[in-house]
Amino acid sequence: MEDGRLPRKHNKNLVPNAKALRRDMTKEEKHLWYDFLRGHPARFTRQKVLGRYIADFYSGKAKLVIELDGSQHFEVENAEKDAERTRFIENYGLKVLRIPNVDVNRNFVAVCEMIEREIQERE
Repeated sequence: MEDGRLPRKHNKNLVPNAKALRRDMTKEEKHLWYDFLRGHPARFTRQKVLGRYIADFYSGKAKLVIELDGSQHFEVENAEKDAERTRFIENYGLKVLRIPNVDVNRNFVAVCEMIEREIQERE
């Protein structure tokens, strides 16, 4: 914002989009949610509105955002947008972990271990 303050974390205009994204999760989001994050003690939520963005997974307790990235995120234009998004979210004091979908599919255990280490460091 112009006065140096961050916009409120909650943006009610994005709530319908967040609900639709929760309903239509990718297979990688479903896998990570149902097989790891859903019951985690750090209490994650799906498709959390943070200012002008919607984060894939969010834990207020761990101050952590997890973003799963498909192949389109590796195109130059999208990578720049992702970097801007990460900077914006980090201004709330949150850490952003960006995880390629391919890693969720090919090395799920290592992904879960990495997330667990990050949670332990942040609590």
